Amino acid sequence: MGNREALLAGARTCLLEKGFDRTTVRDIATAAGVSMAAIGYHFGSRENLLFQALFSILDEWGDLAGRALVPAETPDLNPAGAYERMWDDLLAQARAYPRMWLASLELFMQAQRQPDLLPHLMEGIRQGRSGMAAILESVPEADVSARSVRTLGMVQVALMSGVVIQMLSDPENAPTGADVVEGLRALAKITG
Repeated sequence: MGNREALLAGARTCLLEKGFDRTTVRDIATAAGVSMAAIGYHFGSRENLLFQALFSILDEWGDLAGRALVPAETPDLNPAGAYERMWDDLLAQARAYPRMWLASLELFMQAQRQPDLLPHLMEGIRQGRSGMAAILESVPEADVSARSVRTLGMVQVALMSGVVIQMLSDPENAPTGADVVEGLRALAKITG
């Protein structure tokens, strides 16, 4: 592994352990086993390195979340049962990899302070909405309508973010897939 790759790996480790704001140049260099000057040489700044490491973590998180969201091949499940199972799998994945979920929240916070990150965040959210709509409609992403992305995809992404934040904040009272489905049914009654 070269210095650049070692720095990315070290920055990923630091982000997952300490978060963006608490990670120092020294922390990264120590984790990577290279000099602090190598950060400037390869990435220009601590921030640029941390952003690249953060995007790398989020790519990995997206792969993990995508696997959790693909409905299990269980022919005896009705659509509501499959959706409930999807939620249980997603929440299990979030419990197993909480730091990756926290990294996505970190990106949101940093993008509010660093305008250069905002376009990356917006694009990631747009892709997430499209991917969610495709998964829920069981169609290729290219076949999902813009309206479905804006409605179904948006609501699913909002639910995921909110439910996972609640689970990470209060793990002892974490919601289940059944809780989510029951809550959605109650909302459907309210909205008619």
